Amino acid sequence: MHIVLVSVHVRPEGLETFRAASIENARSSLQEAGVARFDVLQQQDDPTRFLLLEVYRTPEDSNRHHETAHYAKWRDAVSDLMAEPRSSRKYWNLFPEDGG
Repeated sequence: MHIVLVSVHVRPEGLETFRAASIENARSSLQEAGVARFDVLQQQDDPTRFLLLEVYRTPEDSNRHHETAHYAKWRDAVSDLMAEPRSSRKYWNLFPEDGG
């Protein structure tokens, strides 16, 4: 599996719009064959901070995700809502095994 964690800091006035757009994007992303999981998480002690947990079957599936219409719609909808540029880190799965 290819795992991407995206950290996003949203301006307070953009919270509801960001949340709705991100959930819509996650729902659409789960329809992609190469997406195993797509979670939208909001930090409890600072609701302006979000984490997107994206699990792809291969790195190529991550690249294909960025070519979808729903990703472009999300990117354009949230770009002006961020308090700072989003950041991402990539991980390999160690446990449980990918088949589990």
